[in-house]
Amino acid sequence: MRADSLARDAGERLSLKPRNSESGFVDGAWWPRSRDLTAEVPELAIALNGPIGPVWRVAFPPSAWEVTVRELICHGRLVKLEGIGSQNVHVVHVTGGNMRRVTLVVIPPEADPVAAGRVLAAASGQNNVACPETLLDGSGMPLALENALSCWESEGGRGDVAGAGR
Repeated sequence: MRADSLARDAGERLSLKPRNSESGFVDGAWWPRSRDLTAEVPELAIALNGPIGPVWRVAFPPSAWEVTVRELICHGRLVKLEGIGSQNVHVVHVTGGNMRRVTLVVIPPEADPVAAGRVLAAASGQNNVACPETLLDGSGMPLALENALSCWESEGGRGDVAGAGR
């Protein structure tokens, strides 16, 4: 597949907030075709080349992805794949050559196209400050209880079970 058609396809599966947007939990959304990060990064890197420069690092939650390598050559450049166990399972952090980092909510590859479109639109809304779990759940993608707790904690809640540790 040629780079220009790859970029066009990637653009339909990636959305970013405008530059003058409110800060929030995420800078946009990404809808990969699979959970194989090494297969998905080249297309993502092409799509993000303009907004953040050449991609050199992708931080991801290891429990959410199939990853067999820690580095790959993508369009002639080295890209580091860094698994971070404490990272939210619904996001990836991508760093570009100009040291600009974007945080993307990851739409499950098997998501319904209509629901995925809603998340892509909502996450890239100029004033969106919703957490990843709220974006996904609000589009009809069911989430596990532990994900809801993670969102609650990130918004200032306390994760302790009532009465525990007292």
